[in-house]
Amino acid sequence: MKERVARVLDTARTRTSTLTTCVDDQDLITQHSPLMSPLVWDLAHIANQEELWLLRAVGGRDAMRPEIDPIYDAFEHPRAARPSLPLLSPAEARGYAAEVRGRVFDLLDATALHGTELLTAGFAFGMIAQHEQQHDETMLITHQLRQGHAALTAPPPGPAPADALRLPAEVLVPGGPFTMGTDTEPWALDNERSAHRVDVAPFFLDTTPVTCGDYARFIEDGGYRESRWWQPKGWAMVREHVLSAPLFWTHEGGQWLRRCFGAVEPVRADEPVVHVSWYEADAYARWAGRRLPTEAEWEKAARHDPATDRSRRYPWGDADPTPAHANLGQRHLRPAPAGSYPEGASPYGIRQLVGDVWEWTASDFVPYPGFRAFPYREYSEVFFGPEYKVLRGGSFAVDPVACRGTFRNWDYPVRRQIFAGFRTARDADPAEVL
Repeated sequence: MKERVARVLDTARTRTSTLTTCVDDQDLITQHSPLMSPLVWDLAHIANQEELWLLRAVGGRDAMRPEIDPIYDAFEHPRAARPSLPLLSPAEARGYAAEVRGRVFDLLDATALHGTELLTAGFAFGMIAQHEQQHDETMLITHQLRQGHAALTAPPPGPAPADALRLPAEVLVPGGPFTMGTDTEPWALDNERSAHRVDVAPFFLDTTPVTCGDYARFIEDGGYRESRWWQPKGWAMVREHVLSAPLFWTHEGGQWLRRCFGAVEPVRADEPVVHVSWYEADAYARWAGRRLPTEAEWEKAARHDPATDRSRRYPWGDADPTPAHANLGQRHLRPAPAGSYPEGASPYGIRQLVGDVWEWTASDFVPYPGFRAFPYREYSEVFFGPEYKVLRGGSFAVDPVACRGTFRNWDYPVRRQIFAGFRTARDADPAEVL
């Protein structure tokens, strides 16, 4: 377990370094969008949370720099206000992060991973690795919003497999109960617990996420001009911001283009659409005569094995993800073509449920039965309610340590900068189930 902890902490820090050394100090201190923090705030916040939870809470150490705790408290200062704070300089933030990490590795060597809830199976260390990777995804979003030359590079995903065009458009997921959530995943966060049985009616789910080509047909059919497809708040968003396509899309010379990490390129029709809000996903589904899946439907499609009636850790089974299973970990800077990763398919034959794009669901972010906030209320509990919609599955920007079949993400339904797409569902008629 200590080897695993060291490995995931190293992986996260290597990625953090990549995201913060590929630009100059001016870029690090600049707020590239009021929706995001300056990159240097994220860098020091990562270190501050690591110090708070590992050195202080687990190790009982005195605070290294207690005066900066309020500056890097995400709940005390909204993102738009963070550039006005007395932030650590890039050099100071790097030095602080390195010093914290060195002390954490000393603590790991000397600490038994049992005896308290924070230490059992290395939970606190796993939580911090997940926290850093979540901020790495946030920083990658900032890179996408950043104007100017491309600062990041990565190889493109491979082409779609030979059978991608022969896949059925949708798959029947039979009705019946399944186990949702987890009591056994050692690094699962509080909102993933507790495991509980949920009965789901039979439904059909798209075999792959909705593609850019699919979504372009919605646009060209007047999708952004017809109020009948939209929730009232979604239609108000369209009108207020004069929306006509996903974020970063433009139409020039008779074709759709999109900006991707500093480069402008033609939209690829076979890729899952990304950078759409919940309102846009919901409007598309209505236009297509379908709907968004509920969170329970999504998880049953992703985890339930009908042969054994058990819920897997991932669609493909219990083994940790590999590059053959899913597009994760910023190996690529875009989704893979629809139909990719056949080895990562669920028992129902549904592909790309993990990786590529976060998938909006119809569900509000609410606690599971038996929920208990741990280790702090501000991770999940303060967000429960109808203001937030649940996303599942993870994107190409998510590291495997922060992605599993039970992992829950959430955001406002207006959010477009996140790496979110969707797939659609429909109720099954009784005759289709027989």
